[in-house]
Amino acid sequence: MSHKRIPKRKAAIAVGSVAALGAAALLLPHANASQSHGDDAAPRTFKATDVSGVANMLATQLGDAFAGSYYDAAKKQLVINVVGNNSNVVNQIEQAGAVAHQVQNSTSALQAAAKTLKADATIPGTAWAVDPKTNQIQVTADSTVTGGKWNTVESTVKNLGSGVATLKKSSGTFKTFVDGGDAIFGGNVRCSLGFNVTAGDGTPAFLTAGHCGVAAAKWSDSQTGASIATVDQATFPGNGDFALVKYDDPATQTNSAVNVGNGQSVQINAAVDATVGTQVFRMGSTTGLHNGNVTGLDATVNYPEGTVTGLIQTDVCAEAGDSGGSLFTQDGGAVGLTSGGSGDCTAGGETFFQPVTTALAAVGATLGAGDAGAGAGAGAADPSASAGGAADPSASAGGAADPSAGASDAAGAGDQAGGAADQSGAAGDQSGAAGDQSGAGMNGSGVVATP
Repeated sequence: MSHKRIPKRKAAIAVGSVAALGAAALLLPHANASQSHGDDAAPRTFKATDVSGVANMLATQLGDAFAGSYYDAAKKQLVINVVGNNSNVVNQIEQAGAVAHQVQNSTSALQAAAKTLKADATIPGTAWAVDPKTNQIQVTADSTVTGGKWNTVESTVKNLGSGVATLKKSSGTFKTFVDGGDAIFGGNVRCSLGFNVTAGDGTPAFLTAGHCGVAAAKWSDSQTGASIATVDQATFPGNGDFALVKYDDPATQTNSAVNVGNGQSVQINAAVDATVGTQVFRMGSTTGLHNGNVTGLDATVNYPEGTVTGLIQTDVCAEAGDSGGSLFTQDGGAVGLTSGGSGDCTAGGETFFQPVTTALAAVGATLGAGDAGAGAGAGAADPSASAGGAADPSASAGGAADPSAGASDAAGAGDQAGGAADQSGAAGDQSGAAGDQSGAGMNGSGVVATP
């Protein structure tokens, strides 16, 4: 398949073909649904993009009584965990339209437990996050954690005490999704473009995964094409997995739209914080469009290249080549950038994402061209379009939120560039697959032109 050079006047993001078009039928079916308001103290129904603001407000108001929150997708309600039975605290929660849920473990207790895990169980192939639905830390060990390593993790979890943490085994292996059929190319590495942004100095740019940014400085829209963008900042491993890549042509207009294939795209309206329990969609050029639920916040993942903190955990599948791709809500909220995980889109697994809000703040960028009304290149997604079977939006996953943020000392970002590049050794042999997967509206690249 031939590749065209990206038009330099306008660009709307696109991160691959749609391998699971069923999910497209779910996009934006209730984007304009209004919240129902009853009595001030009665539970309200919330849109997924609204709950994080209310939860953050209550966290500030309640102080030490606040022990996490999650979204009950079935009832569309925000649940606030509280320690103790203070009637004033309960009243504040109910007046905000949320539901109070009394729990045993305080936020500070879970933070202390997470610090113990970091000190005693930072082993490649492990991850942990706090599940607000069970009020416990959920620890996961992949298939490489065996023998003495497994015994260490198991004993650390047990020593945290009863009701504090649970341990489960993953059949896959935690890895970054850097190699495969991708939409943007940097040397021997391929990744997916996440969201178009405007850098702090006003120049056009995009966000992608940090492990892509440390692996290559120059990025193209085809494997053999000339550079169209250059890495400006990259973080990996450590406190995040994100990179700011500036377009080489300053005339490029960075519209905010995710191409979901089949000639359709979803307008991105704002960057939003993830909330446990909300439904999200992931787009990547290797596996296309898939949906699932947020199951964890501020997750710590111990990749082979080093430890990364502050990630979002989900049950949305992903595979090699999806790194950097967009995670977003049906309402058009930009949520995350694909980092890595275990499993695949056949067996499932855990997948981790860099929060967009954190990345934007760190690099000093804003979404799109600073114009929330910028048009989507391929037209808005049609919720009534038939897509060969819709995915089940009622599928619910457990929640999580790991309050243990903190940069890892395991390795420096500079030491990981070679490792990330080495992971993509087969990239050159897979160029045909990348071209074959460029979906409707694509011009063989990670960027699709607007009219």
